[in-house]
Amino acid sequence: MTGPADTPETDEAGTQHPVTGLDDVVHQRVRLGILTIAHEARRVEFGYLRTQLELTAGNLSQHLSVLETAGLIEVEKGYTGRRGRTWITLTAAGRTALADEIGRLKLLIARVETTATPEDR
Repeated sequence: MTGPADTPETDEAGTQHPVTGLDDVVHQRVRLGILTIAHEARRVEFGYLRTQLELTAGNLSQHLSVLETAGLIEVEKGYTGRRGRTWITLTAAGRTALADEIGRLKLLIARVETTATPEDR
């Protein structure tokens, strides 16, 4: 890379820099955590997410709403006995978005590792 003359969208080889492909909906820390946990668990209960991500119920609800609106998760409400429960599952689009995000992050890590100097380590 040669500096400010380069466009932010491409590197010196003319390819898009991995950071430009990061999805703001997915990349946000809490939402990335929700998607990752839902991927690991296949179906995750609201209370478990709240505990694991150390969130208030209201904060978690807002993030779930963003992900649901984007079509990345499905929210299912039901009961276990008499207790109301909310379960979250990843949609096919959610699995794809998570995989794409992880792929971009891996590309960023590789770029940093290949340009690291001894002083960086």
